[in-house]
Amino acid sequence: MKTKTILLGVAGSIAAYKAAEIASQLVKRGFVVHVVMTASAAKLVTPITFQTLTRRPVVTGLFQEEAEMSPAHISLADAADLLLIAPATANIIAKLAHGLADDALSTVALATRAPVLVAPAMNGKMWEHPATRENVAILKKRGVHFIGPEKGRLACGYEGVGRLWNPDGIVERAAKLAA
Repeated sequence: MKTKTILLGVAGSIAAYKAAEIASQLVKRGFVVHVVMTASAAKLVTPITFQTLTRRPVVTGLFQEEAEMSPAHISLADAADLLLIAPATANIIAKLAHGLADDALSTVALATRAPVLVAPAMNGKMWEHPATRENVAILKKRGVHFIGPEKGRLACGYEGVGRLWNPDGIVERAAKLAA
């Protein structure tokens, strides 16, 4: 049986540190995990964290090439059994909804034909904004799966909907979709 490959997209939310736990759990379950980070995410959690957990190079730039994956964004998109974006910011959700591809993560997302699971994390006001709600509706109409966000205390100090879904739940949903 073929080992399943999950691309873990990490966007620039303060919840990016939780993506390390997600990567670790997926690897423990036997998945091949490749991480693609936005520039903002790499300011919050270093790529070396994910490289250590997955034992694979981390893609942080659109023109970053790995010897065995050239061009990386297309090779990874083709190899994916699932693209999981956790955390997904309002920015990456908007890019996905409108087909923008100006960084490694948005380009991989546009190129893959694998199922996509999005785990949003952002300020509650951003989550409830009509533009974000419309972008989520567009993506759901296209068959993109969503998990969360949860209600609770947000990094900005507000209470509301916007917290990243718990990593265990994200991993469980990703495992089912990648199967």
